[in-house]
Amino acid sequence: MTDRATETRVDEVEDRLVTAVAVGEYLPGSRLPPERELAGLLGVARVTVRGALARLVDRGLLETRRGRGGGTFVRDQEAGAASDSVGRTLLARWAGIQDTADAIAILHGALAAAAAERITAEQAAGLRERLEAFRTATSGFAKQQADAVLHRSIIDAAQNDALRNTLASLESQISIAAPAHLWGSVDGMAAMEARAMRDHEELVDAVCAGRVAEAGRIARQHVGIDVELLERAMLRAGQVPTRPV
Repeated sequence: MTDRATETRVDEVEDRLVTAVAVGEYLPGSRLPPERELAGLLGVARVTVRGALARLVDRGLLETRRGRGGGTFVRDQEAGAASDSVGRTLLARWAGIQDTADAIAILHGALAAAAAERITAEQAAGLRERLEAFRTATSGFAKQQADAVLHRSIIDAAQNDALRNTLASLESQISIAAPAHLWGSVDGMAAMEARAMRDHEELVDAVCAGRVAEAGRIARQHVGIDVELLERAMLRAGQVPTRPV
């Protein structure tokens, strides 16, 4: 690979990581996966990831901490600090993102419907505990993690590894940190979390009560939050997202 080709790959990974931070995939204070893991997730060499991370540290978007518990962490971001990278990255990937997001919504619906049909009493009790954990988690990173646990519990209750694996593969095409859901920017986070809470309550009730069709419908609609957050990021970057006809 030529030096120019290597530089281009570093540019692409830099843009992808900046976008992941801007849309709340990685929130301020969170630690990025290690270089080796990031390289695997992004399908590039470790040296490419290392180069992109070094640039972002120089730009002040990330910081490196040494010692036990160290690693590469996201710093608090100024509004619009990375708008060019975000707009460029999302615009180039937008058609594929929309198509993949549609498939993801369908799969989440299918898994929620299967969970409503198959959930055990023990799993239902656990799911309600996950819902309460989401309710009481602090805003931001803790709520994002509680959200991921809640959705994994629904997926586990569906008892279908083929659907689970297909969903994970599709989510990795949009999110570097799949299966963590996007969490948006600080300015809209409280409203998004309140909406997610309402969706979660309805979804858990439907799944635990065995209302198959309702559970599938709510789950499909709920994951549309991710696309809306991506659309907002594009608008902040000066790009106008298109909707499928």
